[in-house]
Amino acid sequence: MDKKDSFNPELRFDLVSKDWIIVATRRAKRPEAFKAQKRINNEVPEKGCPFCDIKTQKEPVLIYVKGREFKGKGIPKDWTVVVVPNLYPATASGSDLEEKTEGGIYKTMKAVGFHELLITRNHFKTLAEMEVGELEEVLDVFQERYLALMKEKHVNYISIFQNYGVEAGSSVFHPHCQIITTPLIDVDLARALENSSKYFKEKGECMYCRMVEWEREVKKRIVFENDDFLVLCPFAPKAAFELIITPKKHLPYFEKISEKEKKNLAEAFKVSLFKIYKGLDDPPYNFYLHTAPCDNKDYSFYHWHWTILPKLSNWAGFELGTKMEISTIEPEKAAEYLRKQ
Repeated sequence: MDKKDSFNPELRFDLVSKDWIIVATRRAKRPEAFKAQKRINNEVPEKGCPFCDIKTQKEPVLIYVKGREFKGKGIPKDWTVVVVPNLYPATASGSDLEEKTEGGIYKTMKAVGFHELLITRNHFKTLAEMEVGELEEVLDVFQERYLALMKEKHVNYISIFQNYGVEAGSSVFHPHCQIITTPLIDVDLARALENSSKYFKEKGECMYCRMVEWEREVKKRIVFENDDFLVLCPFAPKAAFELIITPKKHLPYFEKISEKEKKNLAEAFKVSLFKIYKGLDDPPYNFYLHTAPCDNKDYSFYHWHWTILPKLSNWAGFELGTKMEISTIEPEKAAEYLRKQ
C-alpha cells in the first residue's frame, strides 16, 4: 500500500469558536512550495499613488512625525504616519441609528460609525520590511485612535485591520491599514466572547491563558516569544500558516497596552510579518485585532490578540457550504518552517 494512502485526515476542534477544521495533509505541498504560487501584482508608481500625495485625501485626524504626534497646522513634509477619513467609507457619522423593520421579519439601521485609513509614508516599504521602531509608531497610532473613537456615540466595536495584496482585498498598493467602528459587535468576536465567558465560569480561568500555558509547555506550535508576547500557529487554524500574536499575561483590553508591551508587540509583529514575507515569498494576507468591545460592559474574562491570515488558497464549495476550513499543512509543520526563516 502506498504510504500516502495510509494517512488519515484529522478533524481539529477550535476551543474559541467551537468550529471544527480539517487538516488534510495528503492534499498538501511541502512548506517551501507555498512561496512559489503566482501572485497578482497591483504595484503602481509613486507618481500615480493617491496616498503619496496625501493632500488628495480628506483632512487628517492624526499625524505622526518619526514617533511623535504633530500638533501644528497643515501637513508637514516629513510626516511618517497619517490617519485620514476614508473617501469611500463603509460606515458614516450620524446621531441616530434609525432602526426599522420590514414585514415583521427584516431589520435595518443606519451604518453609523467612523472609517479611517492609517497610511505609512514609504510607498514601497511594507510593514514586514519596517524596523521595530516604525511598527511601534503604527501601534501608537492604533492606540491613540482607539482611545479617541471609543468615546464617540454609537461606537461599541472598533475593528483594526490590514488587507495586504489584491487577493486579500486591497485596492491600493501603498501600505495602509484601516479602522472601522460600528454600533454592533462582530459576529465572530461575539461568539468568542460567549465561549470565553462560559469557559471562565466553568473552569475559573481564561481559555486563552490556558492555551498559552499549554503551548509554552509543548513548544510545538510556537514561532516566536519575548517577555510579553507569544506568536504561534494555532492548533485549529483557519488558514495555512495562520499566526496568532497573543499577550502572555491576561489582558482583556488592547487600548490599555503599556509602553513596554507596545515595544514587545512591535517586535512580535516584525518577526511574524517578516517570517511570512520571507518564508512564503511576500504573500497577500489579512491581519486583524480582536479585543474586548468598548460598550462599557465587563469583559474581564476575555484576552485580546492579533490574527494574521496569509491568503494562500480560496474557499471552494465545501468550505463555503459547510463553513469548515480545510488546512493543507499541519500547524506544527508550519511553525517549524517559519521558525527557521
